[in-house]
Amino acid sequence: MDSAGQDINLNSPNKGPLSDSMTDVPVDTAVAAQTPAVEGLTEAEEEELRAELLKVEEEIVTLRQVLAAKERRCGELRRKLGPSASEGLRQSLSRSWRDVQVSSAYKRTQETLSQAGQKTSAALSTVGSAISRKLGDMRNSATFKSLEDRVGTIKSKVVGGRENGSDSFPSPTESGDKPLPDHAPF
Repeated sequence: MDSAGQDINLNSPNKGPLSDSMTDVPVDTAVAAQTPAVEGLTEAEEEELRAELLKVEEEIVTLRQVLAAKERRCGELRRKLGPSASEGLRQSLSRSWRDVQVSSAYKRTQETLSQAGQKTSAALSTVGSAISRKLGDMRNSATFKSLEDRVGTIKSKVVGGRENGSDSFPSPTESGDKPLPDHAPF
């Protein structure tokens, strides 16, 4: 059953997913009496089961009426007591927070923090620009150019033949170095 078909009224005797099958009106006993007897039951056993069924149905109706009365009484007591403690606490906290937000101290603090945030943002932006500018100046300096040339030279010595279109390393005999021993740990 979908939740749209459920009765959510707390004072209603029909609640929950079985509300379609649970009504205040007892089951029509005339229909039950007309149903064919189950095979294997004697007439006396069938009559006894029907009597028990009637008794259980009457108890269900009584229990529903008692439950409805208890729920009505519960609602009355809640109305007389007023808002619950948790609801009162929530309202109190909400009211206190609003009072804090409209206080002059809160507003001054909020403005100060806002200004501090703006100044910090501007300062970080300035520092970032200065660092970027300094790195650019450093890259164009003679020292960096010299270092760049040295790294390029080292790279060409290490890579060697790759720059000429070959993807393989030069053999140890070509470079004049001693060959690596065969028992290398790697």
